Amino acid sequence: MDNTEKLEQLIELREKAKLGGGQKRIDSQHNKGKFTARERIEMLLDEGSFEELDMFVTHRCTDFGLEKETYLGDGVVTGSGTVDGRLVYVFAQDFTVFGGSLSETFALKICKVMDMAMKMGAPVIGINDSGGARIQEGVQSLAGYAEIFQRNILASGVVPQISAIFGPCAGGAVYSPALTDFTLMIEGLSYMFVTGPKVVKTVTREDVTTEQLGGASVHASKSGVTHFVAKTEQDGLLLIRKLLSFLPQNNLEDTPLQLNNDPISRTNDLLNEIIPDNPNKPYNMKDIILSIVDESEFLEVHSNYAPNIICGFGRFNGQSVGIVANQPNYLAGALDINSSRKAARFVRFCDAFNIPLLTLVDVPGFLPGTAQEYGGIIIHGAKLLYAYGEATVPKVTIILRKAYGGAYDVMSSKHLRGDLNYAWPSAEIAVMGGKGAIEILYGGELKKLTDETERAQFVAEKETEYRDKFSNPYVAAKYGYIDDIIEPRNTRFRVIRAFQSLATKKVINPPKKHSNIPL
Repeated sequence: MDNTEKLEQLIELREKAKLGGGQKRIDSQHNKGKFTARERIEMLLDEGSFEELDMFVTHRCTDFGLEKETYLGDGVVTGSGTVDGRLVYVFAQDFTVFGGSLSETFALKICKVMDMAMKMGAPVIGINDSGGARIQEGVQSLAGYAEIFQRNILASGVVPQISAIFGPCAGGAVYSPALTDFTLMIEGLSYMFVTGPKVVKTVTREDVTTEQLGGASVHASKSGVTHFVAKTEQDGLLLIRKLLSFLPQNNLEDTPLQLNNDPISRTNDLLNEIIPDNPNKPYNMKDIILSIVDESEFLEVHSNYAPNIICGFGRFNGQSVGIVANQPNYLAGALDINSSRKAARFVRFCDAFNIPLLTLVDVPGFLPGTAQEYGGIIIHGAKLLYAYGEATVPKVTIILRKAYGGAYDVMSSKHLRGDLNYAWPSAEIAVMGGKGAIEILYGGELKKLTDETERAQFVAEKETEYRDKFSNPYVAAKYGYIDDIIEPRNTRFRVIRAFQSLATKKVINPPKKHSNIPL
């Protein structure tokens, strides 16, 4: 075979590899409204930047007649490329080859790009579309999953890991996405569960559809398994590109600065009026966030899960910042099990990847009730407390209205090493709200008042007295727990100035093997 024939053979094999399981199966994928693995990678990465690895790998199984059916690439496309000029590693499972099922060599291909991502200090994006373990390979397939899990664990906090679920993801396959930093699902196309509807029916007698059990809407709103939901695959891939723009390449680098034309000194007079006079009246915290970040750009994480707390990424003078904020529009902004877990994971991600934290506080306390107590609100609330106390990135906190009880402590207070803690003039910092406090402080006197009018007048007077003393931030400021009381309209300017002053912050936690966060 001369050189020309060898080149022709190479070209022919490349074209064969690009067909995956063949044109018929590619057409079937398209008919389901889904793209192929390579099409997805092309949409995700900068044009022409993809460098594929292991295109000619095939499986090694000789059982159940599988040796008669081999495909170049063995069901997963792997390699590297760029997103906005920045290096990333990527793997995309190919449903056209054995339903995207994972084999020993399939797993080795994924492990190779994950190892390279760790060496090079670059993010890893996995696109999942798989029927699960390749049954014909038995324990070797299971071993392949565990090898991937181990790398997910070691890469955690070292390089960003993003999982896109673009089809089925069931059984052991779900644990790799669960170990990564962010998960994205597609409406109506993707699903995740440990055991499918048939097993559920057999074991628990529950009748449930695939969508009801593990669809995107379920995991976005009920379980919190997925952080983002997109309507189409194209939207999902664009969302991943946007997410990456807020993140550093690895834990040793800072986030990229993005040029913008939004003035540092831009003020907003509406912020002076946004807090209602009635302390029990809600308002939308997102209005405040959008008014202070660069060009009103805010990428919310877990937007449909635990909406009583808001988490997401924004920029201040081009610098990426993680934002955590109570949402008075839902459950009055109280902290509960789900919101504590949601915010704690987000805070720890930001801390791991050198992303400063801005915390906007309006919290009446922890949500009361047997459901919360029996569900372990003590442990789950401690997760958020722990995350803030452990974090060493720059931390700026602004109390907008309520900061009551233990929730005041938890929300990045000065006592949890908050660097700069500000308050609006509308801030109320106290052990509890006025009504509850009066019942405790003056319980004995209230019992003696039998006349309802007299009792109501007494309560009103004492509530006013309590509110005058605590419904302002000056008591906390007197002790230095609040560094300054700022005019709401100037919030953007003060936040930017704060982060600029904290740019050279250096704090090191005590040496240890690892912490033991309450789980």
